[in-house]
Amino acid sequence: MLSGATLASAVLTGGTTAQAAPAPASGARAAVPVLTWTPCVQPGGPPGQECAQLTVPVDYRAPHGPTMQLAVSRILSTSPGERRGTLVVVPGGPGNSGVQRLTQKAPALQVQLGGAYDLVAFDPRGVGGSSKAACGIDEKDRRVDKLRSWPGAGGDISENVARSRRIAEACARNGGAAVRSLSSLNQARDLDRFRQALGEQKVSVWSNSYGSYVTAIYAERFGHRTDRVVLDSSGDPDHRRVARRWLANAGPAVEERFADFAAWASDPAREAPGQEPGLRLAARPEEVRSLVVALAERLERQPKERTDTAGIALDGAILRHTLWGALYNDNSFPVLARLIRDARDPAAVVAIPGDVKKPLSDQDAAVFMGVICNDVTWPGSVAGYERRVAADRARYPLTGGLPANIAPCAFWQNPDREKPVRITGEGPANILMIQARRDPATPHSGALAMQRALGDRARLVTVERGGHGVYLGIRNPCGDAVVTKFLLTGERPERDISCGG
Repeated sequence: MLSGATLASAVLTGGTTAQAAPAPASGARAAVPVLTWTPCVQPGGPPGQECAQLTVPVDYRAPHGPTMQLAVSRILSTSPGERRGTLVVVPGGPGNSGVQRLTQKAPALQVQLGGAYDLVAFDPRGVGGSSKAACGIDEKDRRVDKLRSWPGAGGDISENVARSRRIAEACARNGGAAVRSLSSLNQARDLDRFRQALGEQKVSVWSNSYGSYVTAIYAERFGHRTDRVVLDSSGDPDHRRVARRWLANAGPAVEERFADFAAWASDPAREAPGQEPGLRLAARPEEVRSLVVALAERLERQPKERTDTAGIALDGAILRHTLWGALYNDNSFPVLARLIRDARDPAAVVAIPGDVKKPLSDQDAAVFMGVICNDVTWPGSVAGYERRVAADRARYPLTGGLPANIAPCAFWQNPDREKPVRITGEGPANILMIQARRDPATPHSGALAMQRALGDRARLVTVERGGHGVYLGIRNPCGDAVVTKFLLTGERPERDISCGG
């Protein structure tokens, strides 16, 4: 959740802006939306993919008022005789494209599930091919390492405060009803609107990361419309804090997961014949951690100017941003080790990570900030953030105070904000959770909080390794098999189980 990847949604289809719909006569019921499907096979995607536009209300409290269009996609079962229903693929974020994730994951799902499901997904409002929601955020504030509120040298947050205020004011001035409508609750409502348009009485759901929070809300509000629900890599559903809680959990999560990288980067195997030189950063894991912390603090004070991108120096924020993202998957460890190696070499030219080089679109930036700021009210005291940043920075130096820092939400204005949804144990017992033990974005402790909230409705599968996004993601045969069996048969483990790494 709240990762750099969540801030870069790929656009697969064209989008439209929110538009006003004619108001029906008083007392009329909103019609079930009609989907007109057209072929939209994507490069690298499965054959037979189709796309359509789904009409949803901007404000569900005014169902006959202005509307938005959501880009939706489907891949029909190729074995109608084996089909048992529809599986909705819900992406992470906030800000990731469901259409893109469906395109990427459908081939693997088809292998795992055969023809058991039609596979469907939608781009959340403001994302990808859905109706646009934008704030007019200045380009200099839209770089991913800037939207993430990394403190400056010594934990200074003055620049973060100024940027947060600028972004909040831009969204209040220019965002309108579309930006005010960006929320996790509305995404859950949109999912049910999609279900209706598909003509399904119930749907199954496979959700990932932030999408698991959206799906938990869906299971809370529309539990009678759920068949089989998979929550993959869940965060703490604390309805009083929501994204503030996810950020607070990042400090210990990164520290725990970093141990895997430190072991890798101190392994003598890094120096074996044929290995890239310099990726063994130290002789012992604890030395890797010490040098990374010292390097980040030095780059805060004195950024490295010798980079492959004019105008962007490697500073502590970019280093920590890259570190967090690399911990999502072991395959990214060489990228992080290479950056650390080159940053320590005064003569080396450092390659700036690709997602930092180009500012996000105004649309992507607005969606990311809009959702987390609309979900719940954040504290507004700058002094309070300064105190919390200092304490968090001392306790978890790898994240440099980010988990406790200020965001535009501190100055956010939304008179339409709704009460957050509390996740409870009331509803069908049809939820399977799967979680990596050492997840840098949605730590295992957060998943346990989600399970406590759901009670007997959920069973938890813990995969004993590090990474983020487990099912069909980190290649754990045991975990994949449990989820596949559940989706095919409805059978869950009798109790929580553990899968070896």
